[in-house]
Amino acid sequence: MKRVFLIVLDSFGIGYLPDAYLFGDEGANTLKSNTGSPFFKIPNLISLGLGNIDGVDCIKKAENPIAAYGRCAEKSMGKDTTVGHWEIAGLISEKPLPTYPKGFPSEVISKFEALCGRRVICNLPYSGTKVIEDYGQEHIDTGALIVYTSADSVFQIAAHEDVVPVNELYRYCELAREMLVGEHGVGRVIARPFKTENLKFVRTASRRDFSLKPRGKTVLNALFEQGLDVIAVGKINDIFAGEGITRHIPTHSNKEGIDATLQLLNEDFCGLAFINLVDFDMLYGHRNDIDGYAKALSDLDGYLPSILSSLKDDDTLIITADHGCDPGDVSTDHTREYVPLLIVGKDAKGVNLGTFSTYAVIGDYVAELLGAEHKICAESIDEILKKARECE
Repeated sequence: MKRVFLIVLDSFGIGYLPDAYLFGDEGANTLKSNTGSPFFKIPNLISLGLGNIDGVDCIKKAENPIAAYGRCAEKSMGKDTTVGHWEIAGLISEKPLPTYPKGFPSEVISKFEALCGRRVICNLPYSGTKVIEDYGQEHIDTGALIVYTSADSVFQIAAHEDVVPVNELYRYCELAREMLVGEHGVGRVIARPFKTENLKFVRTASRRDFSLKPRGKTVLNALFEQGLDVIAVGKINDIFAGEGITRHIPTHSNKEGIDATLQLLNEDFCGLAFINLVDFDMLYGHRNDIDGYAKALSDLDGYLPSILSSLKDDDTLIITADHGCDPGDVSTDHTREYVPLLIVGKDAKGVNLGTFSTYAVIGDYVAELLGAEHKICAESIDEILKKARECE
């Protein structure tokens, strides 16, 4: 019974891409920024081979890495969660999803106001914590919805839970999702509920993403059609709009995601457990919180021995990321970076995988491991591992 555990460390980039200048991200390096924190302690990730990856020169190298190690460039035209995860699953986005650096056009806002029966305020790119600070009281006084965006392809709706109940906010998001297609087909509509604590507005854990359906077949569909389990942990189900997924385990933090992973390691299933650990991006990268990011990495690192010891002989563990979000960058946006690729499994130990031109090699490898029909790339992780075995 083969099982693959694919863990995405949301936003954990390891150095800017050659085309980063097109995105204003030259010099970005999420990993390197974290090394400056006193909370940065990742001996287990180092033992896997994180420091042995091409281009990584800010942490120690392992003498005998216990994983295969490499890095992937992003081929899609984007640097956001949706595009990154879709590419991991084999769907390359040649055209970027629409973004709105000046806010959404008046016709979009007017149509949304008519659909939900409420006025909209803000309609600008904004930090999620700052927007409720600046517009929260007006929202409470008027009942108007706070609509904002970011550098990503997102339409975000913030509302106080005492003014707009969470289920009502979700309904407004569903209306927006149905509306935002074609030219204005943003990657995600995001519900951003908040409440009042100690006289301050704080976001709650009831966030929910309403994603655009993938624009083609992914490895998840291929596994589903093969009758295999496809278990989505965290926001994976939202990112793929439920397409190709057999079971969804919602989480609200890294800890909940890791706990769910440890539970799945003790379950019998045949297929893929696809896990997103969101705190790196949501809580720390976007808030330029280097110490928080470093501590979250160190916390994950502390769980790795339990994860590794729970793997069965036929299991494969893959650790990667979907983009960067350098907490030491001048902006709070995602950053265009290489992502790490660490693979623990049979015959993977100590193999240098080099650099791949696309994240899609990961989806191809998952399909090869599980015997599903799905092949996107000329490059192949499996072929490199086979050649390494032949040379032993």
